[in-house]
Amino acid sequence: MKKLLSCVILVTLLFSCSADKKGNMLVNGTIDGLKKGTIYLQKIKDTVLVSVDSVEINGDGKFVVSDEVASPEVYFISLDKMESEKITFFGEQGEIFINSKVEKFATSAKISGSKNQEKLEEHNAMAKKFTGKQLDLFKEKFEAQKVNDTALLAKLLKEEKNLIKRKYYYTTNFAVMNADFETAPYLALTELYNANIKLLDTVNNSLTAKIKKSKYGLELDAYIKEIKQNEN
Repeated sequence: MKKLLSCVILVTLLFSCSADKKGNMLVNGTIDGLKKGTIYLQKIKDTVLVSVDSVEINGDGKFVVSDEVASPEVYFISLDKMESEKITFFGEQGEIFINSKVEKFATSAKISGSKNQEKLEEHNAMAKKFTGKQLDLFKEKFEAQKVNDTALLAKLLKEEKNLIKRKYYYTTNFAVMNADFETAPYLALTELYNANIKLLDTVNNSLTAKIKKSKYGLELDAYIKEIKQNEN
């Protein structure tokens, strides 16, 4: 479980939702195939998953939810009938559009309107390639263990270690190149939380003044200070 989400208590606090949407972030969406249900807009607050808005669907699957965003952060769209599946997106001020399907609620989601979301998807597209290679190595290691091929297993373990390093370096470089986006500290917290402290410092030191003051910028700085304090 990633550092940022590891301490989340799976509790949902439902806030009363007015028919008149208020807030500087408006999320317009359509869930194809959904005729009836309740859509929730959620985020993590003080390690708890809370619902900040909701709307009942009765007909065409269209919905509008909103929130007041002080600093861009990750939000979730969930459906009462599919609590285990959530559409994850980077929320920020403005209008965001989400289109998905009931049968592939999370994986079929198309999101637009958020610059941080675009950066996150750009990073994740490459990260998936690393993940795919890791899965291949896992299968190869399993086969090597079955036939007790210690030489091959040692080779595969070395390849896996190098692959993880390459993945860390890719994320670090991506964050540094996009240091003026809140995506940068978010990636450091979720992808580099157990990497060498030097990589976290590299990302933190590259952040612009604005991003340092953002939600994830402050969390990253606090996390680094906590690590260094524990080391001492």
